[in-house]
Amino acid sequence: MDQKSEVIYGKNPVTELLKSKAGVDTVFISESLNPSVQNYYVALAKECGAVVKKVHPMKLKSLCQSENHQGIAAYASTIEYVSLNQIVKIARDKGEAPFIIVCDGIEDPHNLGAIMRSAYLMGAHGIVIPKRGGVSVTGVVHKTSAGASMHMPVAKVANIAQAVRALKDENIFVYAADLNDTPIYKQNLTGAIALVVGSEGKGVQPLVKSLCDDVVSIPMYNDGGAVDSYNASVAAGIIMYEISRQRTLSNK
Repeated sequence: MDQKSEVIYGKNPVTELLKSKAGVDTVFISESLNPSVQNYYVALAKECGAVVKKVHPMKLKSLCQSENHQGIAAYASTIEYVSLNQIVKIARDKGEAPFIIVCDGIEDPHNLGAIMRSAYLMGAHGIVIPKRGGVSVTGVVHKTSAGASMHMPVAKVANIAQAVRALKDENIFVYAADLNDTPIYKQNLTGAIALVVGSEGKGVQPLVKSLCDDVVSIPMYNDGGAVDSYNASVAAGIIMYEISRQRTLSNK
């Protein structure tokens, strides 16, 4: 397992971390927090066997290297990455067709966190990220995901193209999020499916795109205007919603 220690901060991420009891070591609480809020986190920390330290707000800012800590942080082990096969197994053990998000070179931790948040809410079974050429699950990712990263299995793979091949070997239909002539709502997005989301600047790698079964595209009202594309996490969220909508309707 690929495991490191880091500071997780923000009310939602720390709450989810403490509830998951996933290797929490120390909880840092700002002395400026409301006493009732302090007591809430002290109680959660005690359930995990974590040490509680009440610190000055400036100490917390320095610890988190951010002003957006919301008065709470935890020193804990990051998530334990799983294998791609484990994600597929998680879905099939639930009796569900796999729904997997593949991040091909997402470099902005805010985008990865937002993608993870949408994936969790839309019922995806896991996220795939590269070992190199993309961001890992960091404290900023945890914060942006609003705690979803504590519940979303993540596979870290050496090669995204090989991961796509492996998914296809499992009879999972793989789509690349890119521009084409067929709007997303005209695609059949039911069944076992994986969605490849490309990097913020370059999109899906040409080799990876060539291995995908098809392309999904989001229509744009102001196509050809000053802004020529969606933000990576916004595009992923829109497509995931449509996948979830179609899967829900097909199961009724």
